[in-house]
Amino acid sequence: MKRALALSLVAALFAAGCAQHSTQIRVEPTYKQAAEAPMLQSSRDAVNRLLAGLDIGATGPGPVLVATVVNVNDLNRAAPLGRTLSEQYANAMAMSGFDVKEIKLRGAVFVKQDAGELLLSREIKDIARQHNASMVLVGTYSAAANFTYVSLKLVRMEDSRIIRGYDYALPVDRDVKQLLTQAR
Repeated sequence: MKRALALSLVAALFAAGCAQHSTQIRVEPTYKQAAEAPMLQSSRDAVNRLLAGLDIGATGPGPVLVATVVNVNDLNRAAPLGRTLSEQYANAMAMSGFDVKEIKLRGAVFVKQDAGELLLSREIKDIARQHNASMVLVGTYSAAANFTYVSLKLVRMEDSRIIRGYDYALPVDRDVKQLLTQAR
């Protein structure tokens, strides 16, 4: 009996040791999970909150441009996170009924390789005029330890007035971390 108990104890310890060294099997995400990705919903919610209660009369009759969301510490570059967010914001605004111009299709827009469509203050009025835009959605992000903070502003081109603003945070999960650290 003592021998059986000893063998059982050795077997249990061996099994526990093996369990610690086993490789984890990666479970592939599903299309359903992809459709319900929290980052997509977060971007849509941000645009909805930005536009909530917006007086369309205050914005002007022209279309909207969406600038690349840039790193607040390096306004001349955008990681894939900023470009991805900008694309999601443009789609959400179009789904909300706004006339959103796709500025990547225009030759006159300054597009810096690996940085997206950067609408810098000295260029923004000229670009908006070329596109007959009444507003531009601009934004910045700032990565911290646990969250990436995003600030959005809807700017009226007529007088550079901020019509609406909205701030929110993304958790620095695997997807956000990957989009922040991908090669530029």
